[in-house]
Amino acid sequence: MVNADELKYWVGFSGIPGIGRVRFSQLKEYFGSLQDAWKAPEGKLKQAGLDSRSIDALVTLRPRISLDAEIEKLERYKVKVFVCDDPLYPSRLKEIYDYPPMFYVRGDLPAQDEPCLAVVGTRRPTIYGRQVTEEIVADLARSGITIVSGLARGIDSVAHRAALDAGGKTVAVFASGLDIVYPGENARLAQDIMEHGALVSEYPLGVKPKAENFPLRNRIMSGLSLGVLVVEAGERSGALITAHQAVEQNREVFAIPGSILSPASQGTNRLIQEGAKLVRNYTDILQELNLAIVVQQAEIKEFSPAEHSRAESSVESTVLKQLSSEPSHIDEICRRSGLSMPKVSSTLAMLELKGIARQVGSMNYVLAKGVKTR
Repeated sequence: MVNADELKYWVGFSGIPGIGRVRFSQLKEYFGSLQDAWKAPEGKLKQAGLDSRSIDALVTLRPRISLDAEIEKLERYKVKVFVCDDPLYPSRLKEIYDYPPMFYVRGDLPAQDEPCLAVVGTRRPTIYGRQVTEEIVADLARSGITIVSGLARGIDSVAHRAALDAGGKTVAVFASGLDIVYPGENARLAQDIMEHGALVSEYPLGVKPKAENFPLRNRIMSGLSLGVLVVEAGERSGALITAHQAVEQNREVFAIPGSILSPASQGTNRLIQEGAKLVRNYTDILQELNLAIVVQQAEIKEFSPAEHSRAESSVESTVLKQLSSEPSHIDEICRRSGLSMPKVSSTLAMLELKGIARQVGSMNYVLAKGVKTR
């Protein structure tokens, strides 16, 4: 366990560019403590094995860093620090080659033995991508799987929210300091995650997101997890970087198949072609990871107008016959049912209230999960 006096020097070094896992090890091995390394002159730093670029950065920046002020700021934001010498440091993350020597947390990390799955994908998902993410993540969360993602727009945000709505836990890995939520529109989501999971970053408070930080943070997402699920990804999507890092880390890679005509599925379909596990539902993931399936509280219900009283009118029954697990636009429902737009719109609203139908965006509707028609 690192004591409070030594901890502030870990925090100080985390603010020096170029001081990663290897440099931390060199400094600790040569000086015996990071406190001595922090105060060392240039000559000693060179003898310790630091390259000139790292030495220049350290000599230039350390006079500008108030270690006591950094610790006070961490306390103000209720940020915890995990260092690689600490037994509380996640053992799964420490398995990867380039694990962060230390990282910051707001909220509560999952216990060491709790299974985690990273979920990533495009920032511009289709209706199909959103629907699949919501359903599979909700099932995984109800099965005790912690969902790890990057708080980005699109699939990341959908995955975090689906896990929370299902009563599960989720972890968001930042590419900035934990006092800077990016994108800003996810500030409320970040707050909810902190209350039901954790916000994680290897960057000190005050660090703004940079393009080069995002691929680096992806290795932490996959490193914390047993595997990575890619929902939708174009040919050059950043989600593919996470998948490739997962392979290097000996993690499982899962992918949702999509239309060969959809640009959003080009990357995921290629991953499957290259050996990623094709996922049809959450049980495919649990079985591949050898995790026991927790029986969900809600049993699968079969809907039939003759057996259930929830569809109280012939209009509801007519509209329900037009719905399935595939999204149907309200215009198409009107055309197939022969009913007017106001009638269909009000009926769909009532079916949503009853939990039978669900809107998945842009006036597209599906049957709620577990509901079937005959």
